[in-house]
Amino acid sequence: MGQPETGRVSLATIAREWGRIGITGFGGPPAHIALLRKLCVDRRGWLSAREFEDGIAVTNLLPGPASTQLAIYCAWRLRGSLGALIGGVCFIVPGLIVILALSTVFLASDAPNWIRGAAAGAGAAVPAVAVHAALLLLPAGWARTGGERAKRARWVVFLLVGGVAAATVGPFLVLLLIVCGLMETAMERGATSGTRGTMRGSFLPLAVSAVGGLSALVWVAFKVGALSYGGGFVIIPLMQHDAVVTYHWMTAPQFLNAVALGQVTPGPVVLTVAVVGYAAAGVGGGLLAAFVAFTPSFVFVIGGGRHFDRLRASRNVQAFLTGAGAAAIGAIAGAAIPLAAALSHVWQLGVLALAALALLAFRRGVVPVLLGAAVLGVLAALVGVPVGR
Repeated sequence: MGQPETGRVSLATIAREWGRIGITGFGGPPAHIALLRKLCVDRRGWLSAREFEDGIAVTNLLPGPASTQLAIYCAWRLRGSLGALIGGVCFIVPGLIVILALSTVFLASDAPNWIRGAAAGAGAAVPAVAVHAALLLLPAGWARTGGERAKRARWVVFLLVGGVAAATVGPFLVLLLIVCGLMETAMERGATSGTRGTMRGSFLPLAVSAVGGLSALVWVAFKVGALSYGGGFVIIPLMQHDAVVTYHWMTAPQFLNAVALGQVTPGPVVLTVAVVGYAAAGVGGGLLAAFVAFTPSFVFVIGGGRHFDRLRASRNVQAFLTGAGAAAIGAIAGAAIPLAAALSHVWQLGVLALAALALLAFRRGVVPVLLGAAVLGVLAALVGVPVGR
């Protein structure tokens, strides 16, 4: 996949261009990938189409936010480690500033009624967004089975297990994703030796989740950045139980608001973790959560970029991601159940139905649908319909 060419582009150019994408990158990973391709391949010719596609392929093998890792990887290819740091930070920070500013408004206890209405409206659409995200991931996940009947059967089982787990096991979801990946790896290798020891070590991080305070926030953010498989939206079931039930950092409606803010603001969807951090410990908590969540992406790319060819060629890695990815897709879809259960007003069910229709039947974009739902919430507040938490 090539080595970084540290003299091709100035650091100032990387800072400017990656910052521009961080500001204008509304719409999640598809939008980010399109903007990066237009910049690096079509407009500037810094990378060939093949090099860029290879970057997409390998970042999809890594846990954590794939589009963020692609942004870091492209900058790494152009100016090495320093370029990766500057490009990644400039890509992330604009959205982080925006989402923390909005958090102070939407999570305020004395927010104006129309703000509460906008939050309730946008939050009502979130369960439909979760289902939509899972459906978008299904074709690529199914293709990983390669048409083998036994592998497809296991994939369906992992998918269903992930869906049930998202609504029931809460903080143990990370362990389940790992176990599904290990089981598929063992099946591919035709043996289960070695799996037991690896699983035993996987219980260690769960002890961290029993600790409160900043340690708990660090663990939740670390799960998002280093242990999430299957796309950015898998952060929702990974964080929901911890943020709402275990540590009571926010109410269930507030968590819906956090997810909505992560979707409508520019930059990585994973910035939702900053809203959770803000609810837990103010602006400092939001910054800490973002730092912990995004640090693994920099480590993966800068530390492992030279080994990406071997990563892509590894059958074990491919098998692990087939199993873990299927469970993650199921978890994203399954998260819609507790998200919908968090809706507290009858009118929100109507907004949810309209959002599902717009996303699934008419194939509208996520950002316009969430903004439209927020407008409906504002209208509900203006006519006197209850919108409070």
